[in-house]
Amino acid sequence: MNVVVGITGGIAAYKAVNVVRGLVLAGHDVHVVATDAALRFVGRPTLEAISRNPVYSELYEGVAEVRHVAIGQAAELIVVAPATANTIAKLASGLADDLLGNTILASNAPLIIAPAMHTEMWQNPATVANVATLRSRGVRFVGPAIGQLTGSDSGPGRMAEPDEIVAAALTAVGRQDLVGRRILITAGGTREPLDPVRFIGNRSSGKQGVAIARAAAARGGEVTLIVANLDDGVLSGLSSTVSVQQVSTTRELQEAALLAAGTAELIVMAAAVADYRPETVAAGKIKKETQGDTLELRLVRNPDILHELTDSRHDGQVIVGFAAETEPDRDALLVLGAAKAARKGVDYLVVNRVGWNETFGSDDNTVIVLDATGRNVAEANGTKASIADRILDVVL
Repeated sequence: MNVVVGITGGIAAYKAVNVVRGLVLAGHDVHVVATDAALRFVGRPTLEAISRNPVYSELYEGVAEVRHVAIGQAAELIVVAPATANTIAKLASGLADDLLGNTILASNAPLIIAPAMHTEMWQNPATVANVATLRSRGVRFVGPAIGQLTGSDSGPGRMAEPDEIVAAALTAVGRQDLVGRRILITAGGTREPLDPVRFIGNRSSGKQGVAIARAAAARGGEVTLIVANLDDGVLSGLSSTVSVQQVSTTRELQEAALLAAGTAELIVMAAAVADYRPETVAAGKIKKETQGDTLELRLVRNPDILHELTDSRHDGQVIVGFAAETEPDRDALLVLGAAKAARKGVDYLVVNRVGWNETFGSDDNTVIVLDATGRNVAEANGTKASIADRILDVVL
């Protein structure tokens, strides 16, 4: 798909690099149209290296090819991120005094705007009216979020995160191939308490599972998302149509998942589940003064939720499991994955390598998708948002 990313002159322009990157990694042909002010914040070489295309900014360049019209005519999607108050005002008034304004006026493509400005500017009656005008014309807005702004300011006006913008943009032109399908997804990592203060857990942020929920909802699915101990902000931008349930421990996840699975046509178990839990949980904080130099813990095995789901599946239900492995050798990793797919009885197993500095908490992922026989049916590398869509493509 031919995508134009418009970048305007705000400090959030540095985040636009990851918007461009996310769209490129999702397989799209991305062309950046930057204002002169935007290029004061982020360099042309950076944007050209990431987009893999020349960056356009001058209205009077490429006159022979009528570039000021041609870019917009060729676009299938336009994303403006960040969009300053000034840019929003010009778009609402139909002004075209730069290449970006001309590009948007010359295009019939869906337009996605990600505002970024100080709170007072976002809440100013002029900006409120301009946003309302653009919305009435079918323009879609992503954000702004509430958070840290330039300097010490904080409040509404922070540009939405790049993954959220990319997901919303692709939704605007996306497929609706999951309409009416009931989907259960789990995300995050379970925690097993030792006492009221401490727990045994894992480093899962929940980003990949939530990305799958976001993608499934964008494609029309009726999504139930069960989350365990997500990193801050991971649920930001999630569609209100997604039903979210919060759990913490493995047994809480087991109860919620088995209950929700009854009506689900597709189950994606992306949560990282603790294999063991403490045999006993202290009623009060464990004190080193009473324990001495060593502390012995006795752990017992947790229920195998994925296996229980496959054992109790109903006709036509498709179940996708995840396997996070530290095995560095690719062939050995595939052997481990094939064995787990067979042992768990899943239809598909998503295998990814993890480590001290790999995958956990990152916005990117690299996965191999195996079918029930252990056959490699797909591989994907990129943002977790793009990985999510690839997994759904394979399942469909």
